[in-house]
Parts: sequence; C-alpha cells; structure tokens
Amino acid sequence: MTEIIPSINVLDFAEAKAKIKEVEPYVKWAHLDVADGVFTKHVSWHNPDDLSALETKLNLEVHLMIQNPEKQIEKWLATPAQRIIFHQEATKSHQFLIDKIHGLKKEAGVAIKPDTPWLKLFPYLGKVEVLQLLAVSPGPSGQEFSEEILHKIGHIRSLCKSCIIEVDGGVNKRVAARCIKEGANMLVAGSYLFNSKNIKKAVSELKTI
Repeated sequence: MTEIIPSINVLDFAEAKAKIKEVEPYVKWAHLDVADGVFTKHVSWHNPDDLSALETKLNLEVHLMIQNPEKQIEKWLATPAQRIIFHQEATKSHQFLIDKIHGLKKEAGVAIKPDTPWLKLFPYLGKVEVLQLLAVSPGPSGQEFSEEILHKIGHIRSLCKSCIIEVDGGVNKRVAARCIKEGANMLVAGSYLFNSKNIKKAVSELKTI
C-alpha cells in the first residue's frame, strides 16, 4: 500500500501543530516543509527549536528547502525528526550531509526540483533511504503537478526496484494514480487533504488507489 504523508507547509508553528493534530489519527508520518526565502521565493516556518516541544505519535520528516543545509544540519538533527530530506541543488556537501544524518541513526533523503534532470539522483541510489521528486516549484502549497515528473519516476524505478520514491506536490487522486503506476511508493499531499471535507476519507482514497 502506498504511504500517504500529509504536507505541513505553514508560516508559524502553531499552525503546524494544529495541522498535525488534524491528520494524526489517519497516517504514520507528517512532512514538515522548511523554506528559507533564499533557495525558495517564500519563507515558511523554519525554527528547529520548536520541534523539540512537539508532542505527537507521528514520525516526522523534515524537507529542507534551504540553501547550504550543511550550515544548519546540526540543529535539525537535534530535533525528534526521524528523516531529513535536503535538496541536491542546494549544496555541494551531499556526502557530508548523508553521513551526518546516518551518524545519528536517522533516515536521509535527497530531493530534486521539477526542472532538475533525474540523473542528478543517480549517485544516491542505495545511499539514502528516500529519493524525492518535487513536483512543484519549491514554495507554498496548492501548486499544480508538473507532468514531467512521471517519466522521472519511471526512469528511477527501472534502475532501482527497491528504492523508495517519494513524490511531493500537486498530489490528488488522478495524480496519485499516475505516480503509483510509474513506480512511486510515497506521496506527499497538502492541499488535497487539508481542503477536503473529510480528511480521513481523503487519506483512505489515496492509500487504496
């Protein structure tokens, strides 16, 4: 069954906590977006100290949409987050980051933007737990899914049958079905879940595609 992970893309941590509570009964993971206004055009919540006080049964993955994540990685590793995802385009210290994350027994992920060639993920096959394909421009929720992501999923899956491929952005029922068909096994959804009238039903619909 496909793993559905709600995206928490907010301006302040009070809103993040509220959204986590909304989805907590229905999922195992929450995805926290961190945007610095440098790698991205907008700024989102980005204070690692807040996470230490968070009470939740969910596993947490942090998506660092920040420039030079190696400068901040120690602070994020000190949080309860079980998985840290950084962008291939944002750093030259890829192996350093992977080693740091694994050194604290956490999962590592590498992400690429929609316009980045999928081959940029090739060096990380077997080296990280998650390969993330961002299907929208790094930024706020509610953007449309980029169709070119579909062939990237297929190419990666053909090379690595066991890889965890996560698609983040623009996910709805139609998009989810197409991504799963190409080989994605984790989907990050924000607006589709939080704008639905029934979050439990929306999660279930995506899980059972």
